[in-house]
Amino acid sequence: MKTSLSSMPRRRALQLAAALAAGVAAGGLQAQTAWPAKTIRIVVGFAPGGTTDAMARIVAQSLTESLGQTVIIENKPGASGNLAAGEVIKATPDGYTFLLAPTSVETANPSLFKSAILPSRDLSPVMSIGRTQMYLIVRPTLEVKDVKQLIAMAKDKPGQLSYASSGTGTPPQLAGELFKQSTGTFITHIPYRGAAPALQDVMASQADMAFDPGIAFPHIKAGKVKLLAVASDKKSPFFPDVPTYADLGITNASLDIWFGLWAPNNMPADITARLSRELTKALANPALKQRFGDLGAEPVALDTAEFKKLLVQEGKTLSTLIKDRKIVVE
Repeated sequence: MKTSLSSMPRRRALQLAAALAAGVAAGGLQAQTAWPAKTIRIVVGFAPGGTTDAMARIVAQSLTESLGQTVIIENKPGASGNLAAGEVIKATPDGYTFLLAPTSVETANPSLFKSAILPSRDLSPVMSIGRTQMYLIVRPTLEVKDVKQLIAMAKDKPGQLSYASSGTGTPPQLAGELFKQSTGTFITHIPYRGAAPALQDVMASQADMAFDPGIAFPHIKAGKVKLLAVASDKKSPFFPDVPTYADLGITNASLDIWFGLWAPNNMPADITARLSRELTKALANPALKQRFGDLGAEPVALDTAEFKKLLVQEGKTLSTLIKDRKIVVE
């Protein structure tokens, strides 16, 4: 069929529009692949000097080198990470603001705080960056040699033994409640303002035991506290000969402290994909592994799907525990 002269301008216009659309698409692709073009901000919900902050700074240094743009840490402490999460929820999803936090910000906080912040709804998980295990330690003067004897003593003297934690609703307290629930024991909880003062009082025999998040290593080696078990089903790379809960037959009590990265919802997929690639490479670096090890932590790169699965499983465990044990943050 012949094309009429009157249809030629319309056909030509369509061709021109298609060419323009292709140009716009190419320009958009170039703009996306240009990320990052400015400083990237990682928000941390805890004060400088703690494990979360230290891990974030190690990661930020590696990303600064691999991405060619400065990655800064912004500390916004308060409400166990909720203030930092709220900051990132409000951020533009352009690849320049992320949250680095322990998974408890999503898996425990919604059950502990009366807050409108709901990370599982308002933020998108990117990937995990690592974990610390917790360690069941007791004061040096406590006359027990192993966990079996500890459980027997706790049952023989209900409520007379005490465990120190870094505060109500924190992972060390939740680990303590899981242990009590699993072993059928009643051990009095003593909350402190942080893991360091809790550890100090165990060393000073002011508290009987604690679930230490990895800061007691030098004191364990110096004999200032006794390490009875790894509060996990997996062996510790730092104390491979110490029994785990799995070794001891203690079930449904394991709780590792995982750390990860979240982004504001609707972040472009190519940005999070590149960030994940760079993080995965950084976490495989022996130098970074050593620096994490100095914190009692291990780098572990779970991709988005694996990280989401972890969050769902941990969320079910902790929300049920918090409800059943009536744990309330004052």
